[in-house]
Amino acid sequence: MGEREENEERHQRSGRGRSWIAAFFVVLIIGLASPVTADEYEEDNAGHPVRVLAYVLYPVGVVIDYVLMRPAHWLVSHEPLKTFFGHED
Repeated sequence: MGEREENEERHQRSGRGRSWIAAFFVVLIIGLASPVTADEYEEDNAGHPVRVLAYVLYPVGVVIDYVLMRPAHWLVSHEPLKTFFGHED
């Protein structure tokens, strides 16, 4: 058997080993996953106009937090803006 054939065979064996490891972790993750249930529907609160408005505004607030507020906080927590804005650690 030539060196090239040995390298190909070694490569195939290592690929099979990686496949078994990946399959093992997939089975492990699925096996450890616990079933969840949805929140109970509360008829008194679900149709409230403020709750419906909150369903719309909450994602907007999360986007503003991640896109605007967190970068702004990071910026003013470093010198020289840290001193200028009075940011304390």
